[in-house]
Amino acid sequence: MGKCGFIAIVVALLSVLLGVRIVNLRKRALASRELVNKHLPNCVPLKSLNEGSEDITVFGDGLAFVSTGLSYPGMPSSDAPGKLFLLDLKDSRMKPAELRMPRNFDLETFNPHGISVYTDPTDGAVYLFVVNHPHLKSQVELFKFVEEELSLLHIKTFKHELLYRVNDIVALGVDRFYATNDHYFSHEILKTFVEPLLCQPWTNVVYYSAETVKVVSEGYYFANGINLSPDKRYIYVMDLLDQNVHVLERKEDNALASVKAVAVGSLCDNIEVNPQTGDLWLGCHPNGWKLLKYDLNDPPGSEVICIKNIHSEEPVVTQVYADDGHVIMGSSVATTYAGKLIIGSVFHKTLCCDLD
Repeated sequence: MGKCGFIAIVVALLSVLLGVRIVNLRKRALASRELVNKHLPNCVPLKSLNEGSEDITVFGDGLAFVSTGLSYPGMPSSDAPGKLFLLDLKDSRMKPAELRMPRNFDLETFNPHGISVYTDPTDGAVYLFVVNHPHLKSQVELFKFVEEELSLLHIKTFKHELLYRVNDIVALGVDRFYATNDHYFSHEILKTFVEPLLCQPWTNVVYYSAETVKVVSEGYYFANGINLSPDKRYIYVMDLLDQNVHVLERKEDNALASVKAVAVGSLCDNIEVNPQTGDLWLGCHPNGWKLLKYDLNDPPGSEVICIKNIHSEEPVVTQVYADDGHVIMGSSVATTYAGKLIIGSVFHKTLCCDLD
């Protein structure tokens, strides 16, 4: 066999391998799925949240923090820096208020992703943890919320070699949290182009504290949303490309033990937990391929899924809302309060709907 013949065989084999990997990725991304609309009554967009609302978390008596303006590789985004908003869910006007950021904080490179709230039981102080990607790097910012001034005081930045591609976070104290890494590679080319084609279960969950930082759970295709059960005994982790919510039991040393995985049938993003019922609310991407190619003639849709009784032998998984992208594109989070459903998105608008 000549040199040209050998090269031709290698090229053919690589083409077959690439084709197989693309087919596998399309399957995991639910590229063939067509969504049937399932709308709710009285859905209205919230003002001032037109640059996305990647994560929303409710705390206290009907207040919610919102992170906006995420610039994420492969996703549409604006050139505007990220912002944080406060939403008073008790106010019928549902008007988000932009939070005043501290002067000693770099706002030009602020790129907020997942968020989590910790309320100090001793004095009621509210702390906001924000995953930040300045220059597409990963770190976690800690702010103290000053409600009377609608402002944030920057307390600390957490950095570590194990926090290399953080997506979401759940706070356990003012210096303790679990975080998900949604990629294995840190190099932009490898994680943006090579890793999706390989599509291997290489991502993980990290525990961070002042005393120790360690990987506590791994084997996820795309570890995404993370949250805590109301009794603080369990951690919920969303594997977006495996379309499963993983239930993990916390151990005394903060390691995590797998309990079960619950299939959701969609590429779900963030997880919000109702503190009274324990229900999980998920903002989902029903067809990830449409999200990647982003064609306004065939826009990426949105889906909201609720999981009830997740610790039982037969959890109830329900599609609550679905839209083919003509109302809201790329939903990433969903949360409820007093009969209202608030749906956020990676780069589009934010909706508030009546649940009944």
